Amino acid sequence: MTSDRNDVPLRSTARDALKIVIVGGFGVGKTTMVGAVSEIRPLSTEEIMTRAGVGIDDPSAVADKNATTVAFDFGRITLNDEKVLYLFGAPGQQRFWFLWDQLFGGSLGAVVLVDTRRLADSFYAIDRLEHHGTPFIVAVNRFPGPAPDAPPARAAPSLARVRAALDLPPGVPLVECDARLRPSCKSVLIDLVQHLTSLHFPETTP
Repeated sequence: MTSDRNDVPLRSTARDALKIVIVGGFGVGKTTMVGAVSEIRPLSTEEIMTRAGVGIDDPSAVADKNATTVAFDFGRITLNDEKVLYLFGAPGQQRFWFLWDQLFGGSLGAVVLVDTRRLADSFYAIDRLEHHGTPFIVAVNRFPGPAPDAPPARAAPSLARVRAALDLPPGVPLVECDARLRPSCKSVLIDLVQHLTSLHFPETTP
């Protein structure tokens, strides 16, 4: 994050607020994505991880993680003079999942951020979005390095293998990203908007 983000005020002409939710498993990069792409210094509800999470949260694949989101992350992107995009990053731990249904309310769509080292952590997010009928895309956050217990020569799974493992329908876009980089995160959001547009304004055949 850069210090000049506090200097980006909400335009007085803004009339329409659009809501996007970023969901996924514990430590997958949701807070990082919101922070990377937001034009303002994001609101974060991260707290230092304590013994309360021992036996509940699994930090094995994110050994350097010492803080966790306990409510949600919030960021903002100005689309044009009248439209503003609000980003909500959902907490990843199971003990905070009860907040998800409230965060989904009023959202246009969602990004499911996944870590290929822990694909099973994404199942609940996809299930809840499908239950609510919320359109979504899946973004694979390519973390540096293999999983701690992976053989040294093991390559990261292809998008085709990820799609098969998550049992994603053909109509759900699957993309790659680096949640640390703003251009990469913006590309994911553009893909989501294009997906939403295709659902709400499908091409008509003559």
